[in-house]
Formats: sequence, structure tokens, C-alpha cells
Amino acid sequence: MRVAMDDPMRVTGSVAIPLSEIELRTTRSSGPGGQHANVTDSRVEASFDVVASAALSDAQKARVQAKAGPVVRAVSQDARSQLRNRELALERLREKLQRALHVDRPRRATKPSRSAKARRLDAKKRTGQRKEGRRRPSSDD
Repeated sequence: MRVAMDDPMRVTGSVAIPLSEIELRTTRSSGPGGQHANVTDSRVEASFDVVASAALSDAQKARVQAKAGPVVRAVSQDARSQLRNRELALERLREKLQRALHVDRPRRATKPSRSAKARRLDAKKRTGQRKEGRRRPSSDD
């Protein structure tokens, strides 16, 4: 996913965040990589300040803050290239914001049907009879 600096990051169908609101910070990557990892800042951290954002409405800000906190961060140090890690960090940030903005449909309470209740009770009776058949015969018989 190639993202130009002036293009907004599309989070949902109605929400797009300008890249100017996302702070990108580069640092040295940890782990293996030899001399390359010791001299290049290939790790990228993308952070988005929810409170200071002009792209989100107050309701959206409250939803994101409740689910992901006041600052949403995503880090990538998977690739050797800083450019690729930047793309991965922005994609992870977009996914986090998408999950935080998602509104679950309200659950509609339902009642089991009469036939479902009857099936459940029949199954319970069969289970009880099966267990009763396993018992040791009483001395009365």
C-alpha cells in the first residue's frame, strides 16, 4: 500500500485522516540485521493523537479513546527498508483505528421456541434414562 504524504489515510468509508495528523518517528531496529541494522533507522512508529484530531467527530473521538486510548500507536520493524516499515506501520494504525471506530450492532433478545424447549427437555430425559440404565441394580429387584 503506497501512501503519498498529502493523501489522507482512509480508515472507513466516511473517515479519512490526513497524514499531517500522524506523527512518524524512526529509530534503530532491534534484533538481527548485522551492520545494516546498526546504521539505519528502519524501525517506524506511527502515532495518532485522538484528542487533537480535527478529522474525527466528538462521538468518534470518544469511541476511539474508550477502545484504544488517547494516543493510538503502531510500530513496524519487520522489513529491512524504512519505507516498507512506514507502510506497514500506517496499515497497522489504520486497522487499529478501524477496529476502534467499529460500532457493534445491538443484540436483539430472543426467546427459544416451544419446539426448541420440548427438544431440550426430551434430550434431558433421554440423558437421565441412559444414566439410570448404568446404575447398579438395586437389591429390591
